[in-house]
Amino acid sequence: MSMLDKVVAAVTPPQSAQKRAAARQKARAMAGQNDWLALVLQQHEQIEGAFAAVQAARELHTRVLAQKELAVLLTGHSNAEESVIYPAMVHFGHKAHAMTGYTEQAGAKANLGELDYLDPMSQEYLDKLEHVRGAVLHHMYEEESERFLDLKQELPAADQERLTQRFKEEFDRYAGADRVAAPVPGAHVRPAPGAAPSH
Repeated sequence: MSMLDKVVAAVTPPQSAQKRAAARQKARAMAGQNDWLALVLQQHEQIEGAFAAVQAARELHTRVLAQKELAVLLTGHSNAEESVIYPAMVHFGHKAHAMTGYTEQAGAKANLGELDYLDPMSQEYLDKLEHVRGAVLHHMYEEESERFLDLKQELPAADQERLTQRFKEEFDRYAGADRVAAPVPGAHVRPAPGAAPSH
């Protein structure tokens, strides 16, 4: 981990799992049926799972593939937020939160890209991966505990619907419409149109 990584980690210590779970539960309670906030939360959980898959991989080939999947999910999600959600935050008076979000996501993408230059089976790689995961968890916590909840409360219904459609379009443009996870218990997320029902 670089000196800059260590400084950033010291300035933004990770929240406890309990605090993150409480924030997510509150955000779920505010999310609508498959609206933009529900989709954001669903993708946050997919990203967490993708980090876990990279960490759990014990073979080079498996770890490289898992890292590529993580990069696609994280970049698709970031692009959708940056193209749709953050401009809405700026428009509705939350420019500082939006600019912070842009900065955090740019840092996460740059740090994730650095993994390509490290031996995937090395401790240095795992340390860097954990640094990126910690930064992403902090970013998601901030969105789920405050940033996106303010926007959700303030958006008129027509804007909610427009944001939902645009968020889907931007995520699908990069990550593909087939990357729809099964709904998480307790989340207000319906399967995508045409998706096979879960049992």
